[in-house]
Amino acid sequence: MDIGGIIGGIPVIALFIFTGILINLIQVICYVTIRPMSKSKFRRINGAIAELLWLELVWMMEWWSGFEVKLYTDVKTFHLMGKEHAILMPNHISDSDTLLTWVLAQRVGCLRSALTIVKKETQFLPVFGWTTWFYEFIFVNRNWAKDESKLRSSFEALKDFPMPFWMTIFVEGTRLTSDKLFEAQAFASSKGYPIPKHVLIPKTKGIVTAVQSLRSFVPAIYDVTIAVPKNQPYFPTLLTFFKMQPCKVKVHIKRYPTKDLPESDQGIAQWCRNRFLAKDALLDNFAVTGTFEEDEITEFRRSVKSLIVTLVFIILLLLGGWIYLQRLSTGWRYISLATIIGTVTIVVHIFLEFTKLPPQKNKAHL
Repeated sequence: MDIGGIIGGIPVIALFIFTGILINLIQVICYVTIRPMSKSKFRRINGAIAELLWLELVWMMEWWSGFEVKLYTDVKTFHLMGKEHAILMPNHISDSDTLLTWVLAQRVGCLRSALTIVKKETQFLPVFGWTTWFYEFIFVNRNWAKDESKLRSSFEALKDFPMPFWMTIFVEGTRLTSDKLFEAQAFASSKGYPIPKHVLIPKTKGIVTAVQSLRSFVPAIYDVTIAVPKNQPYFPTLLTFFKMQPCKVKVHIKRYPTKDLPESDQGIAQWCRNRFLAKDALLDNFAVTGTFEEDEITEFRRSVKSLIVTLVFIILLLLGGWIYLQRLSTGWRYISLATIIGTVTIVVHIFLEFTKLPPQKNKAHL
């Protein structure tokens, strides 16, 4: 148990829980009353409501912990981001990668429609999981026999989505660790494939299904490469954010029109594998130079909107909490405070345990 992380996470999660429960209640009401009449209207309202909660997470990363994102892409791609449906295909290095895509989405105006494929256990996380269920995240078992039909039906349901969405797919299937990289390298060696240094070998069934299901109305795939500069003291994780430890990442995005991708399943799978070979080479070059070839998008700065929204929620929470406690006797105030702090502490622990990596057997550095 990381006591420092739990203590650091209590203020953030306390705010997240209390605003999140309110947002969940509104989502339930809208789901029961509005969705049966208009799925499109529900999606718009639900997206706007959920965005308020996601902005708190963006605030946590950027203003609470000092997290920085540097974006590298071409100007044409940058101007299209947030204005078109897109599949995002990032490498998976950390438990914060989904949050990172939300930082990107917030900058270009599509945070309220930034979707992700995640493991099914996520939906049971307090507040976060409940919100993502209404938000139309796709929850999978990591078992293709069970997941194939779920993916196809979920992708089909996006055909009438009323605003530009991002669908993030982590095709490696898991986060990069020394153990997983060692296994990927051993597998590549046994098959005579190029041996990766910075990525895992992609599992292509999901991305093939996504492309074949979505290509008729999703115009692009964004090949997203996440890189962490060397010689910084902290690595971006949820624990790092809770402990207010500043770190930065650099993100490279290259856009591929879906109409230009191969038609066959085998062709799409090979295209994906080729992209990860190119991603590995890009990260190899980044390890030497510390940057990407494309120009940095210099207007990509911290979100003022997330700061304003979070400050408003903090004021409302403090004011509401003060009024509530004033109505209680001294003894009940202490009991209420202890109950609140205890509950929040348990939730922080749940989140940290959920995102914690298992002990690594292979001690080699990534």
